[in-house]
Amino acid sequence: MSPTPSEAELLARAVRHLTPVLPVLTELGERFRDAGHELALVGGPVRDAFLGRTSLDLDLTTSASPDQIEATLAGWAEQTWDIGREFGTIGARHRGQTFEITTYRADAYDPDSRKPVVAFGDNLDDDLVRRDFTVNAMALRLPDLLFTDPHDGLEALAAGVLTTPHTAEVSFSDDPLRMMRAARFVSQLGVRVDADVRGAMTDMAERLSIVSAERVRDELSRLLLGANPRAGLELMVDTGLADVMLPELPALQLEIDEHHRHKDVYQHSLTVLEQAIALEDEPDAEGPDVVVGPDLVLRLAALLHDIGKPATRRFEKGGGVSFHHHEIVGAKLARTRLRALRYDKDTIKAVTRLVELHLRFHGYGGGEWTDSAVRRYVTDAGPLLGRLHKLTRSDSTTRNQRKAARLSRTYDDLEARITRLRAEEELSAVRPELNGNEIAEVLGIAPGPVLGRAYKHLLAVRLDQGPIGREAVEDELRAWWAQQPESQEAP
Repeated sequence: MSPTPSEAELLARAVRHLTPVLPVLTELGERFRDAGHELALVGGPVRDAFLGRTSLDLDLTTSASPDQIEATLAGWAEQTWDIGREFGTIGARHRGQTFEITTYRADAYDPDSRKPVVAFGDNLDDDLVRRDFTVNAMALRLPDLLFTDPHDGLEALAAGVLTTPHTAEVSFSDDPLRMMRAARFVSQLGVRVDADVRGAMTDMAERLSIVSAERVRDELSRLLLGANPRAGLELMVDTGLADVMLPELPALQLEIDEHHRHKDVYQHSLTVLEQAIALEDEPDAEGPDVVVGPDLVLRLAALLHDIGKPATRRFEKGGGVSFHHHEIVGAKLARTRLRALRYDKDTIKAVTRLVELHLRFHGYGGGEWTDSAVRRYVTDAGPLLGRLHKLTRSDSTTRNQRKAARLSRTYDDLEARITRLRAEEELSAVRPELNGNEIAEVLGIAPGPVLGRAYKHLLAVRLDQGPIGREAVEDELRAWWAQQPESQEAP
């Protein structure tokens, strides 16, 4: 069937978007055709071309087997590698462009498998029906650029809706991770899921538990780095997916009654996430506290900053509600969840530290902190200070404009004081005024635990008093030493 005029224009636009890579795609298509094989550009690169987005890697599918793919690429590709021969995929690089070429797949799955089951097919139509969503089941046959869309993916893309080539139940049985991928596409592409997809996600959410934590983590990260993560997260919560892989999020939906009034913590957390995203810096921004977006650490911290509230909620006399120490409890919960999702140690450490520190600013009051307290704030945040600035500012979701303006002015004042102290004292590299060797020399002690305690004491002095000069520091060190039991044992 010929495309409608609007679809024809979309196709022409997509081909124009692919112009930079068309010569190499045509050349590759001719090479496979001459070897007796079919080849098509498929999936994300085709979808993104219609959306005007650029895909860094090009995904292709072929009638050739993995061995035949390698043989066809020999002498043409500068480099090939075995991405997953058992999955039929060979990677290649030519003129700086990366390709992933996969043998046609057939419709096969194991409902109890943690990974998709691979069965090689012999035609493009069977391959496309096995794909996750119709917007990813479009192809451009090479080298002639013949558009193939047997499941009306272009129509679905134009309508901004996610549908599946097969029934949603079969698609999600094939690979349960596709349910999370649906939420990710809602975030990334601004689409919505149709009723069948939503229903299958709700009915089959528990099947996500058989998927490896690493694959779930990667989809969650991509969702959070999308343009509208709130929509994707709400879909996860509404369908029950979050109950399986991030139960702390739906747990924020605390009951609120007329006698115990407090913010909807779930909606508050999603709003904080949106506000944190809005505060991310552009790539050309400059300064010591720049956080270029999209920033996964900031977004995870914004999402998880209040997950300690359900466990610490207490109803007070008079109808009040308290969440004492929820930042400490929340940091522990965040660490446990991120470890379960197999996030790397640096990400876990950064996110949990931000959760732990996110209330620290509220002790600033009307600006009563001493310079010592400001130094400690900066030192405790360390390289996370820029993210802490944005998380703290985004945590204000009050509808009281006067209160919001006051909080903003107060934080402006804190940042101004940090800037001043930085200029005066190089806060980013605060150290005691004596190093370890100098401390050992003054006290006449060898390296060891005592020297470490002395160093920490002088660091506290530095934070409390600022630079006081070598003579005063040595006097302070000797006074501290006189109070230590080890000084009485020294000869």
